[in-house]
Amino acid sequence: MHTDRKQQRIRISWPAGHLTATIEDTPTTQALHKVLPLAATAHTWGEEVYFDTGVSAAREDGAQQVVEPGTVAFWPDGDALALPYGPTPISRGDECRLASPCNLLGRVDGDPRTLATVRDGDPVRVEWAD
Repeated sequence: MHTDRKQQRIRISWPAGHLTATIEDTPTTQALHKVLPLAATAHTWGEEVYFDTGVSAAREDGAQQVVEPGTVAFWPDGDALALPYGPTPISRGDECRLASPCNLLGRVDGDPRTLATVRDGDPVRVEWAD
């Protein structure tokens, strides 16, 4: 069995900006692969942006609730990508605490605070980066 995980990059764009992220090859990203490009409506929760993917994925081994800013996570309870860049309403201190344990997919390239320009209700597009 091949154990090297290949990395891929996605581009996430919204009216005020965009960023890229490097994601690992996981069961969840394989499911996402089938639906990209996707268009969704952004929601904000404290300093986290999340949006529906239309993908159902089980919680993977290694799922975490407290993550680093800029983590690209998949929220199995909401079938959503979660992109935290700072504290959420349930954080303790400055941590990024997600609503429940999420599958870890990768990391935002560059400054995750770029996500602060996403407004609740913004259209979001996710596609493979070149």
